[in-house]
Amino acid sequence: MRILAGLLVIGLIWTAGLFAFADRLSRLTPAPLPEAADGVVVLTGPGSNARLDAGMAVLEAGLARRLLVSGVNREASREDIRLVSKAARRLYDCCVDLGFTAADTLGNARETAEWARAMRFRSLIIVTADFHMPRAMLELKTALPDLELRSYAAATPALDARRWRETRSGARLMILEYSKYMAVLARETIRSLKPGGDAPRKESP
Repeated sequence: MRILAGLLVIGLIWTAGLFAFADRLSRLTPAPLPEAADGVVVLTGPGSNARLDAGMAVLEAGLARRLLVSGVNREASREDIRLVSKAARRLYDCCVDLGFTAADTLGNARETAEWARAMRFRSLIIVTADFHMPRAMLELKTALPDLELRSYAAATPALDARRWRETRSGARLMILEYSKYMAVLARETIRSLKPGGDAPRKESP
């Protein structure tokens, strides 16, 4: 009986967290352009066109000196990315870098960290999909604890965070992303409890 009660409590806490996570996502978009930073990073993934559009808008507005597109498909050429982003060639040729090593969010964080350190940047604007932003910021703040990170979320057409329960695909994506976010949070919490570990960093996109 106690085991059943314990599982019920865990289930209720998990469900409450899921709804809080969805509410958080619903407030990320639409978002005004962020404050200026040294660089802007676009994390590729589902809905990459919207992410690239948002990243180029930041660059074109003069809010960052350079842009990194992280996690580019190895088969894509530099010209392919320019055409998808609809970037002006002058701006694209001078100020856009492509990263081909990242295959997941952790890889994005590592690729971004290497780029930011090479550029000696102290602040970054992070562009990714709204549903992906909390997990991305958690990974990036772990990889770049000394940098100032600002989020700029792109809306995901396939997921309305205000109505995610109304479709099977929306519910599946929300639950999957929340589970991934909690896994990263648990990993960092466990790591912080080890001797010499840092306290878990709070993140607020």
